[in-house]
Amino acid sequence: MSWIEDLVASIDDMDAEKFVSFMTDDAQFRYGSNPPTVGKGAIQDYVGQFFGMFKGIRHELLGSWSQQDAVFVQGEVTYTRHDGSVLTLPFLNCFKMRGEKIHEYLIYIDPTPLSA
Repeated sequence: MSWIEDLVASIDDMDAEKFVSFMTDDAQFRYGSNPPTVGKGAIQDYVGQFFGMFKGIRHELLGSWSQQDAVFVQGEVTYTRHDGSVLTLPFLNCFKMRGEKIHEYLIYIDPTPLSA
């Protein structure tokens, strides 16, 4: 399993601690058009609260490619809400790497349907 699959598995398991283990201590994380969250502790708190909004999360990876120090991943994410309703959204992630760790994690997604 590649590190990308391991990262996605940590999200699908809703394991915020494992999730931030893929990042540098001073990493930046941005979901959609929200402001960036900086630092592993702050990211773990943010992601933990986000995970709490859902009963389940599941990703389907459709492709990935890299260029210099950036890795791009395209896919679909399915959110299961606590009321049992399900919503699938397309996404594109950009990981700017520092060595083997993610320094900047950018999620390009339109989260508007999640609040509908």
